Amino acid sequence: MRWIFIVSMAAALAARGLAATEAQCSGILQHALDAGNPETRKQAVVALSLASGHGPLFDQLARMLQDKDVEVRLAVVASLGDVKSARSTAALRKALEDNVPEVSFAAAKALWARHDRAGREALLAVLGGESKSSSNFFSKQKREGLRMMHTPRTTLLFAMQQGVGFIPLPGVGEGVASMQGILASSGVPGRALAALLLGADRDPATLEALRDGLSDKNSSVRAASVHSISLRNDPAMKKELEPLLQDDNEPVRLRAAAGYLRLSAIEASARMKKSSAAVPPPGPREQKK
Repeated sequence: MRWIFIVSMAAALAARGLAATEAQCSGILQHALDAGNPETRKQAVVALSLASGHGPLFDQLARMLQDKDVEVRLAVVASLGDVKSARSTAALRKALEDNVPEVSFAAAKALWARHDRAGREALLAVLGGESKSSSNFFSKQKREGLRMMHTPRTTLLFAMQQGVGFIPLPGVGEGVASMQGILASSGVPGRALAALLLGADRDPATLEALRDGLSDKNSSVRAASVHSISLRNDPAMKKELEPLLQDDNEPVRLRAAAGYLRLSAIEASARMKKSSAAVPPPGPREQKK
């Protein structure tokens, strides 16, 4: 009986110690989340990406989308992107309504990475500007803000370096130098990055938006649209690239030429395979000859 009592007491003390440790951890994080220094709040939000997608810590993470500091809200979106759950998806959809374009755009990318339709529609809105594909999504005020936004290029470059594990990009391993060239220039608009991100999407509305991008007034958007259309490997798109062979911007012209040749090679290869399949195998007499 004494042994049972000792074991029970030890278990109770261990449970009490565990509860105390968990309370201490929660207190440390809560103290940082309530800090006046925005950098401290940002670091706490980043750390919360390690926490479970359930419970009070997740609730606090989602509430931090209301933080007054933009960098903190961007960190919240990044952390929510690491939590794969229905609740995090709902929180990211809410972040699409953020008044700061960088935050709503980050939420759109995170949603698109998990193949959520709201993310796709948001990226189409960025790519299309005032085109039909986006007219029913963002308010005019937000579209104006997105047109003026300069998207950081480091996120996509980092994704490529890490094997592009969280962003669905067309033809990963192909045209990486072309993509880097588009992102290397300063002031690349969000529409160009949207064109790159949406390249793998086969929805007709996306293709229409990429076609619109070929005539965008910004050369980076035109180059990105050429890039994504070329990597769709559809020879029928050659005719879409032909006018870009006369583009005033050299990088656009060169990508259009390379893309056209790529699609021509794919078309020729398909014809050869079709011809080979149509020729019957030699019969016994022909083999003896």
